[in-house]
Amino acid sequence: MARHMPAYLIKIQWHWLLILLLMSLSSFGQSFSRQDSLRGGYSRGRNDWDLLHYELSFRIDPLKKSIEGNNRIRYIDKGVTRMQIDLQAPLSIDSIRWIHDNQLWDLPFIQEGNAWFVSMERTKNDVNPLKEIIIYYHGKGHEAVRAPWDGGWVFTKDKEENLWMSVACQGTGASIWYPCKDSQQDEPDSGAVMNIIVPDTLTAVSNGRLTTVSSPAEHLKMYSWEVKNPINNYSLIPYIGKYDHFSEVFPGEKGPLDVDYWVLRYNRKKAETHFKQVPLMLASFEFWLGPYPFYEDGYKLVEAPYLGMEHQSAIAYGNGYKMGYMGRDDTRSGIGKRFDFIIIHESGHEWFGNSITTADIADIWVHEGFTTYTEVLYAESNWGKEDAAAYCRGMKNQIKNEAPCIGTYGVQDDPMARTIDMYYKGAFMIHTIRQVVNNDSLFRNTLRKLNSRFYHQTVTSRDVESFLCSELKISRTIFDQYLRTAMIPELNYRVVKTGIRYKWNQVVKRFDIPVEIIADGRSYRIHPRTDKWNKLRLGKHFSGNISINENYLVDLKKK
Repeated sequence: MARHMPAYLIKIQWHWLLILLLMSLSSFGQSFSRQDSLRGGYSRGRNDWDLLHYELSFRIDPLKKSIEGNNRIRYIDKGVTRMQIDLQAPLSIDSIRWIHDNQLWDLPFIQEGNAWFVSMERTKNDVNPLKEIIIYYHGKGHEAVRAPWDGGWVFTKDKEENLWMSVACQGTGASIWYPCKDSQQDEPDSGAVMNIIVPDTLTAVSNGRLTTVSSPAEHLKMYSWEVKNPINNYSLIPYIGKYDHFSEVFPGEKGPLDVDYWVLRYNRKKAETHFKQVPLMLASFEFWLGPYPFYEDGYKLVEAPYLGMEHQSAIAYGNGYKMGYMGRDDTRSGIGKRFDFIIIHESGHEWFGNSITTADIADIWVHEGFTTYTEVLYAESNWGKEDAAAYCRGMKNQIKNEAPCIGTYGVQDDPMARTIDMYYKGAFMIHTIRQVVNNDSLFRNTLRKLNSRFYHQTVTSRDVESFLCSELKISRTIFDQYLRTAMIPELNYRVVKTGIRYKWNQVVKRFDIPVEIIADGRSYRIHPRTDKWNKLRLGKHFSGNISINENYLVDLKKK
């Protein structure tokens, strides 16, 4: 309910109101279009039907860089009359048909930018809520300028001049290459099938398991892959090239896990040695996070013509068989060159991003913050807690504090357009929470319970925050501080006779965490306030030498 404007505010001149408004918009807000709302929102055109299954069949012409295919969508009808389907230009929908009694019935549709609205009036006579439509489409494949950060197809050749193709589309959206319900909030609960038709000189690899290889026409092959588990739209990806295959079985918590590798033929021997990190990664992550989330579909690492992506059960690998991130250690700790960043980081997304998926990309920190912290957990499993902490402390160099980690909801507002702090700041927030809890057994059990509680689910940041607050007995203000502001908490202190006085600065209201300081070489766990100065007595011989445990994301400032 609006309140009455105070009389003194009415007297402010209009141009000052305009200046204040512009300042507010430039500092804290953005303008969003209807297309943004259609892309990121959840209107009745999306809400009134529940996605169950995709069967995507397509042929890619590598010379013309064009695609022609169809997507058969099975869903639960919850009363939808005007269904929204997403497909981005330059691709175009040819027709949409309802499958009923083994017949195809044309459905009328209209286009509004990248959203296509289908009239479902014809289906109203069918009382069965389980329905199927098939969408036929074609067009030139949108090429990514800088995959995987810019979405679209990558058409290239390997070093032996063989054609090599794939797609990366997180952020840009899966509708950049196939018609779908392009929202993280709804995944095909019963999985998906991918039928990929390619020249018979190439191999097509995708998510899940290879079910059949057939020859639909001369000089063509169709590779059919099936995913049993729910899968987010941007994870459903083809890889097409001159691939070689080898495999192993990992003895996991839920039994034997099939592990497959698809690499360019001339990299086979190199990969057999380099990918020995994969079983170590799986053992570490199952210890810390719980069982691998997709045993039915197996784990797969696929060599890709771009750096890497977390495509579910078919991780894209393009780090050139180097340790670190393209051969470097961005943490400058020395630990980062002990493992292949892409193998470890992108595989961590199987737990955070693929099994646990945020309903809105505005909460992408859940994917990236936790997954970045899995790098720390992997280091701890292999080289011990102190080396892992050193690796994590090295992340502080990468924190920019440019903008909050959480974006605007309902408009496909990707915070990564403004900051990458959801990676390193998100991870260091988790590391700070671990210091606050000061109980590694509880911390590990909570990570495992988190993955069990939200297994194969879409969540909000608030869902995850509430769970952690309940399990770890921490204050929600931690998340408000690190995710919803761009401020680093500042512990102010004054040296006084026989000790110090201290309080929080640059924090949200009632910010509440204990923190560890070191005074004259001794450790003290203090609990600062936001509203008043507390005192710590350190004795008459206190030298005034104060530092803070660097495993907290907190700045220390003498006043």
